[in-house]
Amino acid sequence: MESKTNAMRLLDSKKAKYTIHDYSDSEAVSGVEVAQFLGENPDRVFKTLVTVGKTGNHYVFLVPVSGELDLKKAAKTVGEKNIEMIKNKELLPLTGYIHGGCSPVGMKKVFKTVIDEGASDFDTIMFSGGRIGKQIETTLEELKKVIAFDLGDISV
Repeated sequence: MESKTNAMRLLDSKKAKYTIHDYSDSEAVSGVEVAQFLGENPDRVFKTLVTVGKTGNHYVFLVPVSGELDLKKAAKTVGEKNIEMIKNKELLPLTGYIHGGCSPVGMKKVFKTVIDEGASDFDTIMFSGGRIGKQIETTLEELKKVIAFDLGDISV
């Protein structure tokens, strides 16, 4: 029996419905490659990005793997003058996750989270399961049982 990630345990504890997709047998590295391996629309597969604002507050953004985070739009969405991506070495101590396996669910601390508004175009979305090789698929309604988030125009 495979061990569950923090993200999966948290979803289970809130009785949120989700599906796990495994891509550990693939050589997929980028989010687009993961989407291709799983046979999914890359606009429905989201990457989790962690940023820091001028105020020192951290924010989590989910954008489609086919797009990029627009830092100006994202800063405006969270009421910051500007934001920047955190350094890779800061990710694990801050979130408990490594690059490529960072899930918006089950982080060490709760951060303001914004999901690109394009997520509402799909019945379900996919995002990291908290470990490289795992993707979680769920609805926005089920995700709301576990984390608070806003939808916003944050990607290019």
